[in-house]
Amino acid sequence: MDAFIRFTNQTQGRDRLFRATQYTCMLLRYLLEPKADKQEVVMKLKKLESSVSTGRKSSLNRVIYFICDTILFVRSVGLASGINKEKWRMWAARHYYYSLLLSLVRDLYEISLQMEQVAHDRAKKGKSSSQDPLVYSVADEETEWLQSFLLLLFQSLKKHPPLLLDTVKNFCDILNPLDQLGIYKSNPGIIGLGGLVSSIAGIITVAYPQMKLKTR
Repeated sequence: MDAFIRFTNQTQGRDRLFRATQYTCMLLRYLLEPKADKQEVVMKLKKLESSVSTGRKSSLNRVIYFICDTILFVRSVGLASGINKEKWRMWAARHYYYSLLLSLVRDLYEISLQMEQVAHDRAKKGKSSSQDPLVYSVADEETEWLQSFLLLLFQSLKKHPPLLLDTVKNFCDILNPLDQLGIYKSNPGIIGLGGLVSSIAGIITVAYPQMKLKTR
């Protein structure tokens, strides 16, 4: 209980919980919408999702996205009815997308460095190809190369859980702006599930600071 209180006393901790609740509502709403007898529950989930989303406006961590999203919030509460909601929504999605794309590029760069280090360590140990059955278990060269690559990737991420967590989080987060911008259309179920996974990853990094990726 003390750990939970400390977690919720942090601004980031509260935001992660609100975010997890928001995307859980989205996922449940998507699953229940086809059922005619669940309309009342769906409406309550939609209202809860909207309320939680509103409650998160003061803790967004990307400046441009924060500005755009705050303007949308001002428009939604009726303080400035002349604001073009669709225009600012697209601006927010676009800057959020760019931010996540850069983060994913950084993750891929970090992964490549870790894979290079693992490969170097393996070569340094002087293991011959015949002693490594996991990598050289098939005759086909293409399958052999893919198996070796996947093993190297697995070993690299296994040694660096924060990097794995950050990559999964950014990949799940980018599904939403991809859908909003029409780059890759999805549905509320996939976006909700991705948002929930991302929120859980965010909760872990707040609860366990050592799991937060430290970039070079």
